[in-house]
Amino acid sequence: MVDDVSTRPTEAEILAWFRTLSNWGRWGPDDELGTLNLITAERREQAARLISEGLAVSCARTISYEFESDTFIRPDLARHLSPGIAEAIAPPQHFMNAVGDIPTGRYGRFATVDTFLIGIHGMTITHLDAPAHSVWRSGPDEAATLYNDRPAADSVTMQGASIGSIELAGDGIAGRAVLLDIASIQGVEWLEPGTAITPTELAAAEKQQRIRVGSGDILFIRTGHPGRRRKLGPVDPPTTWSGLQASCLPWLRERDVALLGCDTPNDVSPMEYPLLGQVLHGIGMVSMGLWLLDNGDFEELAALCRRLGRWEFFLVIAPLKLYQATGSPVNPIAIL
Repeated sequence: MVDDVSTRPTEAEILAWFRTLSNWGRWGPDDELGTLNLITAERREQAARLISEGLAVSCARTISYEFESDTFIRPDLARHLSPGIAEAIAPPQHFMNAVGDIPTGRYGRFATVDTFLIGIHGMTITHLDAPAHSVWRSGPDEAATLYNDRPAADSVTMQGASIGSIELAGDGIAGRAVLLDIASIQGVEWLEPGTAITPTELAAAEKQQRIRVGSGDILFIRTGHPGRRRKLGPVDPPTTWSGLQASCLPWLRERDVALLGCDTPNDVSPMEYPLLGQVLHGIGMVSMGLWLLDNGDFEELAALCRRLGRWEFFLVIAPLKLYQATGSPVNPIAIL
């Protein structure tokens, strides 16, 4: 169903959660890893034992260079690369020299060379958000902060993120992952844009799939959006998609989820709290230190999980080590 306002927390509750759900100081005053601390060496070793079939599945969307309505957030700025405007996310562009460019009369080996221009964030590219991607102000007169009470103004500048960059995950993220197939348990191919997922739906999926999300797990949520997009095209308007309601935040904190990934940008849209922004990103990343993966593609994985009758697997995410970047395109690989 579409976002039910009766299940939404109030704005006052959201602001209080910034304090009560906080992981600040939990792993020390200088910690930047946040919930990735929950994926210990022991848990990785245990997760590797989940591999029984030797099957590998990509959970990423293919990056397209076509101009489409949901490729960027600000259509009026799509072709204007202005570093002073964070909302200007241009569609990916690919520049390549072709075989036809070989000079006449030359022979032997020649190189074909690619150059890519990719805006990491948005709603079409599968990407991992670094902690520096989300900044929070608790009030109009409060200073902006990053996770673990790190000052934002001096840490994220035009030169990059000196705190909380994607380099923190440079060794990769690997561990036990669980896929909750919300669309399937509701008996639909996909959730309609604007549909909000609540803790009730998460609990129902666990019960039906006979699985429980636990501490240090990577949690994937399937809405079916990539399948819908392939059949019907981009959502219209491109600011509407299914995702998690803010009411899921205490559930995620209670379960100690290490990383949350959805096949949309995670927060349900239209935005529930226009004055607060995307609170799953805000409270989740800044208060809880929760890592987020946006815009996965779990269609093939869900089909395989249904066939095998299991919803847990070993997952590997290897972000690019981009210097002082706020995120990275990724290709998560599920191994069953």
